[in-house]
Amino acid sequence: MPKVTERNLVVGLDIGTSKISVAVGEITPDHQLSIVGVGNQPARGMDKGGVNDLNLVIQSIQRAVNEAELMADCQISSIYLGISGKHISCQNENGMVPINDKEVVQEDVDNVIHTARSVPISAERRMLHVLPQEYSIDCQDGIKSPIGMSGVRMEAKVHIVTCANDMAKNLVKCVERCNLTADQLIFSALASSYAVLTDDEKELGICVVDMGAGTMDISVFTGGALRHTAVIPVAGNQVTSDIAKIFRTPLSHAEDIKVQYACALKHLVSMEESIEVPSVGGRPARSMSRHTLSEVVEPRYHELFELIQEEVREAGLEDQIAAGYVLTGGTAKMEGAVEFAEEVFQMPVRLAKPLAVQGLKEYVDDPSYSTVVGLLHYGLQAHESGTQEQGKSEGVTGLWSRLHAWFKGEF
Repeated sequence: MPKVTERNLVVGLDIGTSKISVAVGEITPDHQLSIVGVGNQPARGMDKGGVNDLNLVIQSIQRAVNEAELMADCQISSIYLGISGKHISCQNENGMVPINDKEVVQEDVDNVIHTARSVPISAERRMLHVLPQEYSIDCQDGIKSPIGMSGVRMEAKVHIVTCANDMAKNLVKCVERCNLTADQLIFSALASSYAVLTDDEKELGICVVDMGAGTMDISVFTGGALRHTAVIPVAGNQVTSDIAKIFRTPLSHAEDIKVQYACALKHLVSMEESIEVPSVGGRPARSMSRHTLSEVVEPRYHELFELIQEEVREAGLEDQIAAGYVLTGGTAKMEGAVEFAEEVFQMPVRLAKPLAVQGLKEYVDDPSYSTVVGLLHYGLQAHESGTQEQGKSEGVTGLWSRLHAWFKGEF
């Protein structure tokens, strides 16, 4: 359990392509999240969700963690870690157990999920999440919580998210070199969905797109459960490199121009506005129309949105997401991005910031903090289920059930 000091704290670490953020949340007595510290550093040595240079990443993590520790006045020892990258894939599986006309107890639910997750996955992959979608008992399906019901056999549908083992190991290695332990790896888009979605949206059908710098993480919910996850390895950095190449300006300046002046829809920008574009190699800066900049950015955003639409369409879920799309992450903040997305998707689109947090919430009141706040929400849930389990029965029975669970897990 992620204990930092006597206070009930959870810590999330999001290692992105362009920034590393750490958030420290305190669990209040009424089981709410209160943000007590935030650390934010530019990421060095990361590319498209994977580690390029271990030492640079370690330094960036260390700086961000130190910043958060100073602010929260605590010593961070364990964290929930977000993971992304094109190596992430998903599959839907189902499992079945007999219940022989008895009442379904928690153990049966654990067994059926264990059966569903016992699918062969290759040695170089690791399971990140096994998320139950729905249960069915005999001929009644669509059951959300089967405990206490009776029947002959129970079936469960689960959504399994897997990642490449070596990618995960590299991230965990970076974290461990900073003297931290990673309690759990969580897929970034799943984490973001914890922070930005309402239960109604999950019921109705929604697609969350976390648009970062190196990757776009997608998760689709219908009927209150996760149905599809995917990662597209093109995102905000493509826009930056386009600007840099076309206007012949250094990447760092291209990033600044994109953030300050770019607009995803060219008809929202007047022809008159002009901007200064720095040149490379000591040449003098040039003046450029802001409209020209939008003409470069618009086609790239169009392509990004089309890639998202294609991914959802291929999963066969396009007609099931009645609530539309939720965009979050730094790349989604651009002026005109939401309007353009509505035009492409022909569906309602909203830009989302983290919901339902207390404390220093103005520090995380931004779409680019969705993942890290989502990791805290995930930690809060894990913490609550952990305390419930502990409270049930300790002593001999606790030891016996632990032994039993170990045997079940091993063999």
